[in-house]
Amino acid sequence: MPKQKVPKERNWYVIHTYSGYEEAVAKALKQRVESLGMEDKIFNVLVPKEKKIKIKNGKRKVVEEKIYPGYVLVEMIVTDDSWYVVRNTPNVTGFVGAGTTPVPVSKEEIENLKRRMGVKEPKYKIEVKVGDLVRIIDGPFKDFEGKVSEIDEERGKIKVLINMFGRDTPVELDSLQVKKL
Repeated sequence: MPKQKVPKERNWYVIHTYSGYEEAVAKALKQRVESLGMEDKIFNVLVPKEKKIKIKNGKRKVVEEKIYPGYVLVEMIVTDDSWYVVRNTPNVTGFVGAGTTPVPVSKEEIENLKRRMGVKEPKYKIEVKVGDLVRIIDGPFKDFEGKVSEIDEERGKIKVLINMFGRDTPVELDSLQVKKL
């Protein structure tokens, strides 16, 4: 009598891992699939990541961040033996589901995730508008306060008027260098 009451079809499932071990789990699982001859039941292993823009030392950097830290996606047909292979991969703490029964991820959710991962260049998210009061949180004008006078959505830049020597001076900043007051 099989323990797994899961449809015997190809689906995506989520496995929980120790945080920071997602890549190691994906690599180990791919090796186990190969060495145990499970290619007919376990097809794909994925650590969902997306590109984000961060500022470090006043410079824009595109970094890859895990969308779901602590989770890895596996495309597989769940049988007792395929479940066992995944479940007993080092640093895997279990499947996401009810008890020991993995719950498949919906097709829409997988499509959305793949779209999110496929974005080549991250978009600039400018969360201030003209007239907003902001504090500069990075760069040579750090801790100055000012008023947003212009926004350049294309380049992710904004102009802020800061009061220097008794008059408003426009300063061009990266949108990530300011915080709304």
